[in-house]
Amino acid sequence: MKFEVIHEENNAIVDALVDGVRQFNAGLLGPEKSVPLTVIARDENGKLIGGVGGRTIYKNFLINVVWVDDQTRGTGLGHKLMELAEAEAKQRGCLVAQVDTLSIQAPVFYEKQGFEIIGTVTTTPQRIFLMKKY
Repeated sequence: MKFEVIHEENNAIVDALVDGVRQFNAGLLGPEKSVPLTVIARDENGKLIGGVGGRTIYKNFLINVVWVDDQTRGTGLGHKLMELAEAEAKQRGCLVAQVDTLSIQAPVFYEKQGFEIIGTVTTTPQRIFLMKKY
């Protein structure tokens, strides 16, 4: 047996690990394809000003990232992006959305969107896990 520590991105290895997990899950839960779900907003010049990115799998919307640029924050854009992404997730049959954030980022934003805190890792800053049932 040989062990390695890899210090750079290696998509081929990560993809192989993910495929292994998918095969295991399919044996227990049946086949299900993980499908990307991204909703973005651009300004009138085509500049990216915000977005929600994640994936849907096994009736779950797993949110990886939500971002709104500094000049647009506080305008309701984040709420609209989440609304559109969640509508698509529901259309795909999702029953729940999941996200995690740091205490210095946006836990209050997610709570305003109807998410509930379901767990916290007490590091500095805290890592907060949230869920929303549909």
